[in-house]
Amino acid sequence: MSADHYENFPVASLLVPQRLRGAVRVIYRFARSADDFADEGDAPAATRLESLGSYRAELDRVAGNRPPETPLFDDVARIVREHHLPLQPFYDLLSAFSQDVVKTRYAGFEELADYARRSANPVGRLMLHLFEAATPGNVAQSDAICTSLQLINFWQDVEIDWQKDRVYLPQDEMAHFRVSEAHLRDSLCDDAWRSLIQFQLDRSRSMMESGAPLGRALRGRFGLEIRITVRGGLAILDKLEAANCDMFRHRPALEWHDWPLLFLRAL
Repeated sequence: MSADHYENFPVASLLVPQRLRGAVRVIYRFARSADDFADEGDAPAATRLESLGSYRAELDRVAGNRPPETPLFDDVARIVREHHLPLQPFYDLLSAFSQDVVKTRYAGFEELADYARRSANPVGRLMLHLFEAATPGNVAQSDAICTSLQLINFWQDVEIDWQKDRVYLPQDEMAHFRVSEAHLRDSLCDDAWRSLIQFQLDRSRSMMESGAPLGRALRGRFGLEIRITVRGGLAILDKLEAANCDMFRHRPALEWHDWPLLFLRAL
């Protein structure tokens, strides 16, 4: 499975035990296909919301122990039953994707964090449930990691989102640092822009580091997967800082040669 489309999703790699790979693939198919409704193609907003509504209706059937109408949700119902997964994370993902259809600006960080709570955190929570490790402390640290990853993805993709008329930088913080949407329109990386982005990077790094102990607390492959994920997120932050916060001209990404070092550091 490619991670390029839904970048914060823990891919069903060799680090995931064989017995769980099928369930991870089903969750990925659900998240990716629902995200496609919100983000891909030229369909009008009403059509996108209708498609997401059909997914919500299917989840309602699963919740009511009624037969789903599509193969994907047959699989969702099966893994929910087999692994005792909560349905709320699935609903939360649909809520976030629906919001992406209609909301393109965020007044403050609280709004942005609430979006990440529904767009990214559900994935980590489902993984914890799959590994039977969803304690309150683990969930809190997983949420910190997943929210940080979502924020890092925003800072990485500032220009890509601008082309879609989406601005995930909090409007009040843009005003505080004297940054306007003209900076985005003109790809302007001046002192004001760098100050704003550095502020975002520092907060994202602090959040990631607050969740990082989860990777050491969980044993085996799952803990290693989390440690690699954390290292990857921090590496993107390092690349953004090395580019002097100019993601317009230097969009950071993890290259093939980064992964061996990330793996060794995670070990």
